[in-house]
Amino acid sequence: MTAPAPDPRGSWLPKLVIAPSFLLSFLFIYGLIAWNGYLSLSASRLLPNYEFVGLTQYQTLFESERWWLALRNLGVFGGLFIGGAMALGLLLAVLLDQKVRAEGLLRTIYLYPMALSFIVTGTAWKWMLNPGLGLQHLMHSWGFEQFSFEWLIDPDMAIYCVVIAAVWQSAGFVMALFLAGLRGIDDAIIKAAQVDGASLPRIYWRIIIPSLRPVFFSTLMVVSHLAIKSFDLVMALTAGGPGYATDLPATFMYTMAFSRGQIGLGAASATMMLATVAAIVVPYLYSELRSKKP
Repeated sequence: MTAPAPDPRGSWLPKLVIAPSFLLSFLFIYGLIAWNGYLSLSASRLLPNYEFVGLTQYQTLFESERWWLALRNLGVFGGLFIGGAMALGLLLAVLLDQKVRAEGLLRTIYLYPMALSFIVTGTAWKWMLNPGLGLQHLMHSWGFEQFSFEWLIDPDMAIYCVVIAAVWQSAGFVMALFLAGLRGIDDAIIKAAQVDGASLPRIYWRIIIPSLRPVFFSTLMVVSHLAIKSFDLVMALTAGGPGYATDLPATFMYTMAFSRGQIGLGAASATMMLATVAAIVVPYLYSELRSKKP
């Protein structure tokens, strides 16, 4: 009995179905990235101008004190946000890993902030941290007249308000990643360590947490990416102020490209942000692909 002839459509039909989506994605992602890169090398100002000027826009960018301030703010915000989100997320994951009651409810509560947009988060925290409306006003109404919390309008402290809101939003997501990693560890390892007399904190510190290195690395990549491209949270919470105290590269790019009529300069800053993200993501992808090779 002869086998049925293979359907010739089986080889080209799936490719034909996904081809439009692939071409559109390629055009609107990589095409626009290339266009932005060329604008950063052009004399564009209020409107695109395709006169090639080389690295002039990048020279102007790195001579801008506001750009360096945005980078310093990103260093403060990124370091505290990444460290705070990962530390709090790991702590919540470890606590939930103890098979506590109502784990499903707690997990939902912790994950809920990630379901909100950064605009909603920024607006809510702006109300809560506003001295005339939020925490300080509440404490004064309760009779604590000496209580003061004016970080939102303090140029030296406003960046920490952005950190608080960002950590609150992302810690639940980080918790979910770590909890998935913890649930993938064999219980036999824990039981064997307990038989040897190791305490539970020591087991986590010496055995379980070190085994989560792949999860740590993946989480670091995701949270770093969120930190570098942070825009909507800052705009909703502080709009980059007071002054430029909470200006980040993303808000700098938006201001230059759409408010100041400096499209070329904005494109140059966007290209630098892309290069920073690529410097983080590409080595990770390379290591992942290399590890999967036989």
